[in-house]
Amino acid sequence: MATGATTRRPARSKAATRPARTTRRRVLKVDHHKRWRPASRRGGVCGYTLDGKTCTKRGAHYCEPRADRVVRFFAELLVHPAGAFAGTRFELAAWQEHEIIRPLFGEVVWSEQWGRYVRRYTRATIVMARKNGKSALLSGIALYMLCGDGEESAEVYCAAANTRQAGKVFEPAVKMVRKSPVLSKRLKHIKNVRRLVDEKTGSHYEAIPSDADNELGHSPHCFILDEVLSQPDDTLWKAMVTGAGARTQPLMLAITTETTDQASFGADFIDEADRVMEDPARTPHHFAFVRKMPRTVEDLERLARLFPARPELPVSTDPWDERNWAWPNPALGTFLAVQALREDAIEARTDRSKFNGFLQFRLNQRVSQVTRWLSMDLWDARAGEIAPTPDWVRGRLKGERCWGGLDLSSKLDMTSLAWVFPDGSVLWRFWLPESMIEPLDEHTNGRISQWVEAGWITATEGDTIDYERIYDDVAQDHKDFRIVDITYDKWSGEPVRQAIVKRTRLKMVESDTTYLRMTAPMGELMRRLKADEIRHFGNPVARWMADVVEKKSPRDDPDRQRPVKPDRDKTGKRIDGIPALLFALDGAMRGLPKPSVYESQGMAL
Repeated sequence: MATGATTRRPARSKAATRPARTTRRRVLKVDHHKRWRPASRRGGVCGYTLDGKTCTKRGAHYCEPRADRVVRFFAELLVHPAGAFAGTRFELAAWQEHEIIRPLFGEVVWSEQWGRYVRRYTRATIVMARKNGKSALLSGIALYMLCGDGEESAEVYCAAANTRQAGKVFEPAVKMVRKSPVLSKRLKHIKNVRRLVDEKTGSHYEAIPSDADNELGHSPHCFILDEVLSQPDDTLWKAMVTGAGARTQPLMLAITTETTDQASFGADFIDEADRVMEDPARTPHHFAFVRKMPRTVEDLERLARLFPARPELPVSTDPWDERNWAWPNPALGTFLAVQALREDAIEARTDRSKFNGFLQFRLNQRVSQVTRWLSMDLWDARAGEIAPTPDWVRGRLKGERCWGGLDLSSKLDMTSLAWVFPDGSVLWRFWLPESMIEPLDEHTNGRISQWVEAGWITATEGDTIDYERIYDDVAQDHKDFRIVDITYDKWSGEPVRQAIVKRTRLKMVESDTTYLRMTAPMGELMRRLKADEIRHFGNPVARWMADVVEKKSPRDDPDRQRPVKPDRDKTGKRIDGIPALLFALDGAMRGLPKPSVYESQGMAL
């Protein structure tokens, strides 16, 4: 549709005029115009018009008539395909309308390439517990993208772990079409290939298998991937995303329940959606709707910061408290019966074999010993003054007392050193072999090169770490600061310890990343973050690492914890600066060495 086009509402389906089942509709007070969006003023007045309502905004904005069009498409052309609401008009629930459909389809940005306003979101991730009406919602979105979005020759696909599972998304759409006098006349169902065809625009909607090798020739206007957790890798997703490059405003939509495999594509996908929900500026074209039962107090506090004054927020981490069920189950009390969850909860409490299933599928909680640790909104709030360069921080702290933490790597990877000062200031050093810059740039959009150029990372010549450079830098810090001691990772650290002691005579304290040694400093770091007792000056390398660090706790003792490194080979992620910080905090918690009794009382002769 061209900019400024006047659009009529979709023709009303006679079947859809049947009144919706009477329910208590929860009212959401949402000001869509206050949603975060890029600060762009490019483009003229929007001018999009629907039923006499014209959008007069410009630049990146929420276009209400565009969102209205999709909401009306659901209500006036679609009916619920199954369940207690079967056959009734598909009036979106408040959370579906205001937290998914309106922002997803109403947010627009100006496209210089196409010379018009287009949807801002080209990627979308929805993460919620099962049985919350996802199949019907996805079917409605697929049908809109097929024949309501104004796209000629639109290709719309849905996929899942197998064709049978994909059919669970496709079949509700077929039922909707059959029950709609308008859509049943316009769309043709080809049963043997699971395809709906719109001959008017030359468009089709099809269920496909998850075999990406056979799906490379598509040019999707919309792709829906159901249950990301079942995908072995990102091959199919990438094939569809790259195939959509010629479309004006494609939509790649993934929906899933939490996974049990921390090292899987699904886990990475969900974790990224979590980060986008927390910081939408991270990927402005990515829409994220994530509803999970919090596992830790930190998760609970994070939700309270991100969604203040929301009555359906969990009140604790207790999976048996019914007050905590509404957040991961937004449909609870409407088309998801509370009694069904109660019965599942009773079985899960009495049969431990069903406990993990209840957590994963009913509360959308990752059933794993490993979880993401640091909340980036809390981390960012403790930056203090943003440092332009590391030397700026160094100059401010010169002459001050500090404790050091050294996280050693193999000779082929990054090594980190952190200094913690009594006022909570933190200063890092990072070293990296030159040969590792290019591989890591591929995973960070070139940020490693930028950080090396800006001085945040020291690149050493060759394919391995130059330990002589590390020793020189530690010796320089010994001159600049009053170092109490350095706590270091004993893993292959003895030669390094000997070299540093020989040059500086600094006290070196051996440690490791076991539960025994990490639980206390991890607790101290979290305490300091919450109490506003730490300042990291916005170090970009440390932030990159804090964003991906995970923690692990034994099942029988969740209070014990240690940091966990992601799969480096597959992701390019690094966390070295965080263990270095924890080692330094360990030293700060020990404090100054106690004076010798001989110093205070003298030596008896």
